[in-house]
Amino acid sequence: MKIALGGMGMSGAYGKADDAQSIAVIHAAIERGVTLLDTGDFYGSGHNELLIGKAIAGRRDQVQLSVKFGVLRSPDNSSGGFDARPAALKNFLAYSLVRLGTDHVDVYRPARLDPAVPIEDTIGAIADLVKAGYVRAIGLSEVGPETIRRAAKVHAIADLQIEYSIVSRDPEDAIFPVLSKLGIGATLYGVLSRGLLSASSIGAGDNRAYMPRFAGANAETNAKLVAGLQSLAKRWNLTPSQLAIGWALGKQPRFVLTLGMRTLHQLDEALAAQPLSAEQIAEVEACVPRGSVAGTRYPAAHMSALDSEKR
Repeated sequence: MKIALGGMGMSGAYGKADDAQSIAVIHAAIERGVTLLDTGDFYGSGHNELLIGKAIAGRRDQVQLSVKFGVLRSPDNSSGGFDARPAALKNFLAYSLVRLGTDHVDVYRPARLDPAVPIEDTIGAIADLVKAGYVRAIGLSEVGPETIRRAAKVHAIADLQIEYSIVSRDPEDAIFPVLSKLGIGATLYGVLSRGLLSASSIGAGDNRAYMPRFAGANAETNAKLVAGLQSLAKRWNLTPSQLAIGWALGKQPRFVLTLGMRTLHQLDEALAAQPLSAEQIAEVEACVPRGSVAGTRYPAAHMSALDSEKR
């Protein structure tokens, strides 16, 4: 299946979540053929791994677990930087295995490039964990072409996790060609642009309140773009979410979409999506030309630290 289940939204990123409902969604996803679950040890400061560990108890052989590491948190949930040192990542994995209730993870990846640690050192340390049987494959996240090439020289890279959607298409320029040349896959997140393309509402405790595309004049400009997509979706008898998912499935059929479904309705909606035709894709892109979205996908400080954004 070309759809994976992302766990971040189940651990407070978009406001309060219900654990029982989240577990029901995970169970339903597995029963319907979703085999890849994506998490991070910093999602909810470990909450997400504990949640997924509970949900997959007795079902571990039915899923693959993709785990990101390296983001540091303070007790007040503020950012504490990033750490991808070999000793640190081995420590992180030790705790992840306990929280997930497993003896190995299927894909292990630094959530971002640590500017203080050569990527060769980070990948070499994960390669040690592969040899020891604690990790099955190595992934990357939000890194650019040069880092991908350097990492691949140390150990085979399974996939790159990167944001990609109708309004975030930069990976098409330099990143996707490198992946193709090196035979590396991709798990694409942010396909709905954090709910922007599905016109979801922002409530209390929702991190999107600090995202540029949801603020002020940017929000007004982007609402007009979304209205155009909604009109297309209505004409094609699709929901806005299905249009956005279908666009990505049709545009990048080689890759897997990581979607943060938090309810059974959202799961049903996503799994019913089908790749758009070439003609539909062209119409979507005419409606929302590349570069027409207002605001960056993360705040300025975060954007400046992203290796994937370096030109």
